[in-house]
Amino acid sequence: MTSVTSGSAQLRRPLAAVPPGERGGTRIADRVVAKIAAQAAREAVGPLPADASRPHATVVVHHGTARLRVHLELDYPTDIGARCHAVRRHVTERVGALVGMDVPEVAVQVERLHLAAPYGAAHGRTR
Repeated sequence: MTSVTSGSAQLRRPLAAVPPGERGGTRIADRVVAKIAAQAAREAVGPLPADASRPHATVVVHHGTARLRVHLELDYPTDIGARCHAVRRHVTERVGALVGMDVPEVAVQVERLHLAAPYGAAHGRTR
């Protein structure tokens, strides 16, 4: 009878340590960064009117730096400047934390404003 040897002896040998500079790196696709930015914008904006489209983002990544443009729709009346500032801050924090990239610029573009209530209802008009 012959004995069968397993390759477990080979698996138990310690692996040689590879210096950090030679290990390689992880590349995150631009579209993944854009999706993370769009999700962060959704979190920052909060609930929107039913007919509003979801925020979306475009990104340019260069040497570990992400420059973002976020497109969104807001309800009106609202403090547009404060809402855009909140989106910028939240997107910068989330992309930096999840992707590990520096985010020096987040441009927020408001595509459309939605009235919170019909114009006549807000002013007490009746027909």
